[in-house]
Amino acid sequence: MVMVSATEMINKAHEGHYAVPAFNINDLEWIKAVLAGCQQAESPVILGVSEGAGKYMTGFKTVADMVRDVHDAMGITVPVALHLDHGTFEGAKACIEAGFTSVMFDGSHYGFEENLEKSKEIIALAHSKGISVECEVGGIGGTEDGVTSAGELADPKECATIAALGVDFLAAGIGNIHGIYPANWQGLNFERLQEIQDAVNGKPLVLHGGSGIPFEQVHKAITMGVSKVNVNTELQLVFAKATREYIEAGKDKEGKGYDPRKLLKPGADAITAQCVTMCEAFGSKGKA
Repeated sequence: MVMVSATEMINKAHEGHYAVPAFNINDLEWIKAVLAGCQQAESPVILGVSEGAGKYMTGFKTVADMVRDVHDAMGITVPVALHLDHGTFEGAKACIEAGFTSVMFDGSHYGFEENLEKSKEIIALAHSKGISVECEVGGIGGTEDGVTSAGELADPKECATIAALGVDFLAAGIGNIHGIYPANWQGLNFERLQEIQDAVNGKPLVLHGGSGIPFEQVHKAITMGVSKVNVNTELQLVFAKATREYIEAGKDKEGKGYDPRKLLKPGADAITAQCVTMCEAFGSKGKA
């Protein structure tokens, strides 16, 4: 199966009351590990790429080519979308040209009118090429690629205005944050989520910062219209833990010693297993 835009998989998830996982990728090992996990779970998947990760992998064109080649070489049959995560205006345009099948334009740090106009332009450009679009209203808390937000709650009226542009799915701040959740986190604001869902007339919504949110809160959000859940930190943590345990056990010194393929394998296997777990938790397992 060729890679696809995220529109159809998100709409099916919205109708079926489950969520498509969006797992961030950072290099070849992560691409292989995430695809292996979602193939095993028979789940559709969105591969998220931040602009920082894109730069680390030497550019968006390299990322798009590598993902396609790995996808084909592994014989992946589940629906896969390659998605820019929290993209700038210029970054979204660059990914559209580089061959991504989905982009997020995050204009939440602009004044609303500027966010609206830039969102309108990205939506028109992406849709002209069959590419799905996610936009954001209300900042997501924490830090993502050096951009920090306090996680203000999105304004339902602003969400309705952006939704009316024809965006395929919408990220709206409801108290969620990126990274590790602090002990005094107040939880998701379900009252605001309901207000937003009512305002956008059933437009699929996105929950960013999915790592660390109690599963019961994620499940409730999914029943209220969230159809895509982003996960990054969770994968970083299991990768680091598995790699550290491998090194501390001295296994990296076995054989020829310090073989990078063997060193990275425990972490990659941990990512694959975690992806299967998250697919099951989000209800996407078996929905490919």
